[in-house]
Amino acid sequence: MHHIDERVALLRSLLAQHHLDGWIINGTDPHQSEYVCPRWRTRAFISGFTGSAGTVVITKDEALLWVDSRYFIQAQQQLEGTCFSMMKVDTPSYPDPYTFLKENLDRGSRVGIDKATLTVSGKKSLEEVFGDELVLVDSEDLLDQVWSDRPAVPSQPVVSLDDDIAGFSRIQKLTMVRVAMVQKGADYTLISSLDDIAWLTNLRGSDVSYNPVFLSYLLVGTEKAWLFTDPSRFSDEVRTLVQEEYEILGYDEVSSHLKATIKAEDVIYHNPDKTNLLLFSAFQENKSVVGRDFSTDLKACKNETELEGMRRAHLLDGVALVNFLARLDKKHPNYTEIELSDLLREQRFRNPDCLGESFAPISGWAEHGAMCHYSADEQSNLTLQGNGLLVLDTGGMYRFGLTDVTRTILFGTPTEEQIRDYTLVLKGNLALASQRFPEGTCGYQLDVLARQYLWQEGLSYFHGTGHGLGFRLGVHEGPQSISPKPLAVPLKKGMVVSDEPGLYKEGRHGIRIENILAVREDVKTEFGQFLSFEVLTICPFERTLIDKNLLTPQEIAMVDTYHRWVYGELKDLVDEEALPYLGEATKSL
Repeated sequence: MHHIDERVALLRSLLAQHHLDGWIINGTDPHQSEYVCPRWRTRAFISGFTGSAGTVVITKDEALLWVDSRYFIQAQQQLEGTCFSMMKVDTPSYPDPYTFLKENLDRGSRVGIDKATLTVSGKKSLEEVFGDELVLVDSEDLLDQVWSDRPAVPSQPVVSLDDDIAGFSRIQKLTMVRVAMVQKGADYTLISSLDDIAWLTNLRGSDVSYNPVFLSYLLVGTEKAWLFTDPSRFSDEVRTLVQEEYEILGYDEVSSHLKATIKAEDVIYHNPDKTNLLLFSAFQENKSVVGRDFSTDLKACKNETELEGMRRAHLLDGVALVNFLARLDKKHPNYTEIELSDLLREQRFRNPDCLGESFAPISGWAEHGAMCHYSADEQSNLTLQGNGLLVLDTGGMYRFGLTDVTRTILFGTPTEEQIRDYTLVLKGNLALASQRFPEGTCGYQLDVLARQYLWQEGLSYFHGTGHGLGFRLGVHEGPQSISPKPLAVPLKKGMVVSDEPGLYKEGRHGIRIENILAVREDVKTEFGQFLSFEVLTICPFERTLIDKNLLTPQEIAMVDTYHRWVYGELKDLVDEEALPYLGEATKSL
C-alpha cells in the first residue's frame, strides 16, 4: 500500500472512533499563514501535495484535494498512484469542498476540523453552507495521532531591526495601534497574524522557511501589551529591548492569559479571519469589535525609510541578476533547472546585505514553465538542451527590503509563437505599470489592463496579476492585490505590489514577466488626487523575444526608457565582464 494511503486509512479509523463522517484539512496553522513551518504542513503530510494552497477532504469513501489553477498540473502529478483525486477550484463542473460534503454525506453526518486552524469567520461560513444538513465539529487535531514523528513547534532566535531600517520604533508603532483601538472603542486587540506581529514588534525570526516570522500571538491593551512566544528565543540584549514595550510570556500561555486578564466589561477588537476558535473561546462572551488588524493596513503603506530600503534592495538585486544573466551560455545551454537558480543565488550572496532568498525559487524549463508554481526537485530537475524558454521566478531578502522578480529567458532560437506570446504578455505588463488612476481605485479595477491583449487573441492566465509585498517580511502580503477578485481594498500611496501577467501552454512553454511597483502620488486635478506606479525592479526584459511590430510607438518608447534607466542604474555596479551583455540587452528597440 502507498504510504499516503496508509495515512488516510489511519485517519479513517480515528474518524470512526470519534463518530465523525468526514475530516477537513485546510493546510494552514493557528495563525492562518500561507506558508507554514513543518509542524503544520498537514496537507502535504496526508496527500503528498506540496503546493502552498489547497483543501483536503477525507470521508469513509473519498480522499479529495481541491487546488486552484496554479496547481492543476503539479497536483495531478503528485497525487498519482495514491487514493486521492484532484478537484478544481472555481471550475463550474467541480463543487467546492463544503458543497461536496453537503451533497455526498447523509443528513446529520458529523464533519470534523482542527479547531486551532479554523477561524471565527471560517466556522460561520462552513455552518452557513452545511445548514441543518451536516454538523460541524471543531475538534482536537486528529493528525497528532497519525503523524508519529510530527515536528515540534519551532523556536528559532529572533533579531531586532534598528529604527533606521524599520522607519518607526516599537513604541511608535504600538502607539499607532492604540490610537486606532481607542477610535474603535476597544480595550484590547488580539493579533494572531505572524507578519503583523513581526512588523509591529520590529522583530524578525526564521520559524517558517523564507518568511522571517516567529510563532507568536500579541495582546495589546491601552496601557500594557503582551507577546506570547517561546522566551528562550531572545538573547539578553533583544529581550531587554522588547520588554520596554511588551511582557514576554510563553506561546502556550495565550488562552489562559486571555481568560485571566480580560474582564467581563472589556471590549475586544479582533480579526475574525485570523482568530482561531481556541483563542476565541477565551473571550467569546465579551463584546467584540471586528475588522482587519490595524497593523495590516499600517504595514501595507510603506513609510519612506521602508520604501528607500526596498529601492536599495532592488538595485542590489539588479546587479546580481545582470551578473548572472551575462554569464549564461544561451546558445548551447547545458544547465539543470536547479543549477540555474543556484547560480543566481550565488550572485545575490556576493553582497553581504543579502540574507537569503525571499521564497523558494521557481525555475521551469520548457513544459515545466507552463506550471506557474513549479518547484524543481531531484526527480523533476530537467537539463536545458536545445531551444526553449526558462521561467525564472526568484527573490532576494536583504537587510532593508526584499525583491521578487520573474524573467522569461530565451535559450537558443525562438519560435514565432514564443515571440508573439512574450510580446503580448509584455504589453500587459507595460499597460499596468504605466496606468494613472484616481485615489480610491482598487486593484481589481486595474487587473484587466494586464490581460487585455491576451484576451483579444483568445488567450488568458488564471492567477492574479499582482500581490502585495512585505518589507523584509513575507513576499506575499495583503490586504492589497491586483486580481479579478473584487476585493474592496483601495491602492494607497506606499503600497508595494507585483505586476506579473503570464501565459502558460501545457506541454509547451510558459511565460511570465514580473516587476515590482510602488504606489505613488501623481497629479491632482479638479477631479481629485491621482496615483501612479513607480517601477522598482531593475533588470532588462528579454529583448530578443520582443516583436516591436506588435508594439505601439508609445510602448516602444516605454521599453526603451525602462532599458535606459536600467543601464544607467547598473553600468557602474555590475562586473566589467557583464557590461557587454548589459549594453546589448538594454539597447534601443
